[in-house]
Order: sequence, then C-alpha cells, then structure tokens
Amino acid sequence: MPGVEQAEKVADWLVIVGALNAGLAGVGSFIGTDLNVINIALGSISDGLVANVVYVLIGASALWVLKGKLGK
Repeated sequence: MPGVEQAEKVADWLVIVGALNAGLAGVGSFIGTDLNVINIALGSISDGLVANVVYVLIGASALWVLKGKLGK
C-alpha cells in the first residue's frame, strides 16, 4: 500500500531526526550550549504548541517503527 509505505518512510526519518536531536542536546549540555536542532529550527515558536506537536510526532513515529520491528 503506497500510503503506508510513505508513512513508514516519514516515521523512519522522524525517528532519525529525534535521535540525532536527543544526542546533540546531550552533547550541548556537556559543552554548555544549546544544540537542540528542533528548537534551533523552530526559533521563537519552539516554546509553544508547534514544538510540542513536533515532539509528539517524533514519539509517535518511534512507536510506529518499534511496532513494525517487533511485529516482523
């Protein structure tokens, strides 16, 4: 199904972005700077609803990918 395949690709990319963001945020914490890519990309709207939606989409994507890996 083409729609499901596209959703899986988007989910995979969101998980990659989320994982890289978490890693960079952790490294930034050690060196005393903000390397949270999502906050940097969203700029002034990173404290609001948009950022929360992005984080929820990343989390939901992780669950989707995990379900796909465990279901095989």
